[in-house]
Amino acid sequence: ASVSLRFRIRFGYSMCVGEGTMPAITATIITFNEEDHIAGAIASLSCCDEVLVVDSGSTDRTREIAASRGARVLTRPWDGYSRQKNFAAEQARHDWILSLDADERLSMELADAIVRDFSPGSAAYSMPRLASYMGRWIRHSGWYPDRKIRLYDRRRCQWEGDFVHERLKADGPVRELHGDVLHFPYRDWNDQLARIDRYTRLAATAAHSAGRRGSILNLIAAPPLTFIRTFLIHAGFLDGWRGLAIACMAARYVFMREFRILR
Repeated sequence: ASVSLRFRIRFGYSMCVGEGTMPAITATIITFNEEDHIAGAIASLSCCDEVLVVDSGSTDRTREIAASRGARVLTRPWDGYSRQKNFAAEQARHDWILSLDADERLSMELADAIVRDFSPGSAAYSMPRLASYMGRWIRHSGWYPDRKIRLYDRRRCQWEGDFVHERLKADGPVRELHGDVLHFPYRDWNDQLARIDRYTRLAATAAHSAGRRGSILNLIAAPPLTFIRTFLIHAGFLDGWRGLAIACMAARYVFMREFRILR
């Protein structure tokens, strides 16, 4: 398959660029109540030949918006991040998958790199992720470059992880692409607090399932150590008051996780 016509129109590539050399790509997005994010995510995926959204029962307009933007939309009950993403890859029309979260976008530089540098010789490609926090891009605090494997051959890769912090296991070489995935993780303070609550519950469930026992020492020592690592060792202070907030929230996450594991 050639570079998609939509991409050539948008970025001005000639018909011969990548012709016959770039495999077709399906972009997959798993969603739940992402009506304020999904349109932007899909709009950034013009380098892909198909966009597939797997929704887990949204009660807002996520599915309608996705369909109106040209995505193929499937509905599947939530079964965990890894299973949901593996299901999406299985339903794709093409073997090469670009996995994107609804709160992410491809930057112009990354879309260009995919067309210019992507070839099927590797099992997967990683790319840096740049996050926006309270209106500013964060380049310290341990948040950048935060490389993620997102472009992969489904015949050689599989998502792993039962509850949270899913990862892609690649059977073969992983090359690097330049250009950022743009990440918009939190809508506001309340959204961040709600996500900390949700993810620490999932992390505690995963720990209990693995037989891990809680520790008073971890509960006492881990949060301040997390703050020090984020704000000082990873130079969060260079991100200003946002770096301070990130360090405090990171310490809160660790405290809540260890507290729930201990219970």
